[in-house]
Amino acid sequence: MKYLLLKHYRGAPAAVNDVPMDQWTPEEVSAHMQYMRDFATRLEGTGEFVDGQALSPEGTFVRYDGEGRPPVTDGPFAETKDLIAGWMVIDVDSYERALALAGELSAAPGAGGKPIHEWLEVRPFLTEPPTITE
Repeated sequence: MKYLLLKHYRGAPAAVNDVPMDQWTPEEVSAHMQYMRDFATRLEGTGEFVDGQALSPEGTFVRYDGEGRPPVTDGPFAETKDLIAGWMVIDVDSYERALALAGELSAAPGAGGKPIHEWLEVRPFLTEPPTITE
């Protein structure tokens, strides 16, 4: 089963070590990024890592505006209240394993080298269309 682990920079419940990353020292940022790389490398070794990326804070919404017309854009919205900092896709045997890995990832170090204990969003991939009953 594949799961998406979403790291919210803003928009999730507050982390225990809730110092924003832009207030960390360069060493704290490096330690955090190294933790993320080491975590991914370990999951590559178990066959559970699919992909992961950090994201820039800037983004633009785009939508279709009709045949022959350019897409409509709105943004960028760096000031939105919900900001996704990054994501990781894992392929694991169970929901419980996905939760366990998300818990480990939540312990990445932050300010002062202490674990962030951030909230991560765990979302399963949709494997078949939902059944609609009336």
